[in-house]
Amino acid sequence: MRHSEFHRTDRVGWLRAAVLGANDGIVSTASLIVGVAAAESDRGGVLVAGIAGLVAGAMSMAAGEYVSVSSQADTEGADLARERDELAKQPEKEHAELAAIYVARGLDGELAKEVATQLMAKDALGSHLRDELGISDTLSARPVQAAIASAGTFAVGAALPLLLVPLVPATSLVWSVSGASLVFLAVLGGLAARVGGSPVFKSVARVTFWGALAMALTAGVGALFGASA
Repeated sequence: MRHSEFHRTDRVGWLRAAVLGANDGIVSTASLIVGVAAAESDRGGVLVAGIAGLVAGAMSMAAGEYVSVSSQADTEGADLARERDELAKQPEKEHAELAAIYVARGLDGELAKEVATQLMAKDALGSHLRDELGISDTLSARPVQAAIASAGTFAVGAALPLLLVPLVPATSLVWSVSGASLVFLAVLGGLAARVGGSPVFKSVARVTFWGALAMALTAGVGALFGASA
């Protein structure tokens, strides 16, 4: 009877990009709003700054993720081409290399050679990509997926503190946005931890600490330059 197991590694690519995008959306937009509001700008100015931050940030996240993950994909493609060429020209050497990997993992020499022979007979390139280079379909780079996930979640994250600007009194804008954004970050950290199977408290503490620090520093800069203007 086949034993079915549930793993979370197939979520690594999009989960990393989504969490990064949403976290940056909340932190950067909330910090921008708090900084501009602390400089005693009017509500309209704060709202325009927040909207500009949302659009610019989403595009920046999309471009950054696409370029970064594309570079990873290019590297994987170059490794794939080189491995394919080596398998065509030096199959015996590649067989010995794969067998040595299995010996290092604990198999005896004869069994390692037999395993390498059978795996290479079925899918030589896939075996080397997986066991020699650590490249698999689950963890391979997907630039478009990463860009869309990052930009979309950034926009959603940025919209949360931005929606508060027209709703709360101008006199309490700094504290209202800061407090609500920390709650948003805590919820995000908890959800990311649950989806990824990691400790919830550690994730929540991490995102709220850095979010609070970013907003505090930006508010300080806004107040300083606002007072000196």
